[in-house]
Amino acid sequence: MDNQENKLCFFITANTPCNYLEERQANSLFADPLFPRDKALYSALVENGFRRSGEHIYKPYCQQCSECIPVRIPVTDFNYSRNQKRTWKKNQDLSIQRLDAEFKQEHFELYQKYLVSRHKDGGMDNPSEENYKHFLWTPWSETALIEFRLDNTLIAIAVIDQLKHAYSAVYTFFDPEFSNRSLGRFAVLYLIEETKKQGFPWLYLGYWIASCNKMSYKIEYQPMECFIGEEWKTFSTLELDPNT
Repeated sequence: MDNQENKLCFFITANTPCNYLEERQANSLFADPLFPRDKALYSALVENGFRRSGEHIYKPYCQQCSECIPVRIPVTDFNYSRNQKRTWKKNQDLSIQRLDAEFKQEHFELYQKYLVSRHKDGGMDNPSEENYKHFLWTPWSETALIEFRLDNTLIAIAVIDQLKHAYSAVYTFFDPEFSNRSLGRFAVLYLIEETKKQGFPWLYLGYWIASCNKMSYKIEYQPMECFIGEEWKTFSTLELDPNT
C-alpha cells in the first residue's frame, strides 16, 4: 500500500463569525473525517490541542487570534478552593451513575431545557434527536454519560470520552432550576475524582478563553496546564498575556 494512504490530512475551514468573541472571524483545523479513527489516534490528537465535537476532531486555527487555549487538569496536583469545597459538600446528597452513551428520552428533555435556558434564540435551543446524538457521541469514541440525580429526579448529565491515559470532558448540561447547586462546577470536580480513581494523570477541559465569560471559568481549577507553543505548560509559568 502506498504510504500516502496512511497519512492523516487536515483541512482549514473558511472564515466564520466567532461564537465566543464579538467582531472576530474564526477558522478551525479539522482532521480528515474519512480517515479511520480510534482511541489511539484520538488520544494523540487531544494531547496536541485538538478536541471532539460530534464525529469531528478539530482545534481553533484562527489567523489573527490565538485566544482559544487548550487546557487540562493534572488531577493528582489539583487543590480545592473554598468555593469548590462548598460546592462539593452541597452536592453530596446526589446519586451518580455512569451509563453507556445511548439515547434516552429523559436525557434529551433535560438537554432541551438546558439549551432553552442558556442558548435561547442562539440557533441551538430547538435540537432534534439526531442533532443531540450526533453532537455528543460517535461510534468510534469510548463515550459515557454520567447521571446526577436528586432523589429520583435527573438534574444533570456530564458527557465524557475515555482516552488512553485521560478523560476528556465533552459537555455538561443541567436543569437550570437547580443552578444554586453550581452543577457545572460539581460535575468537573466529580470528574477530577473519577480521573484519579482510574489512575489517569489528566482531565481535559477543552478550550479556555480568558476574555470570554462563558469560557474563562475553567481557570478556577488549579493548577492548570495550557497547550501553548506546541507544549503543555503550567499556568503559573505563563505571562499575563496567555498568548505568549
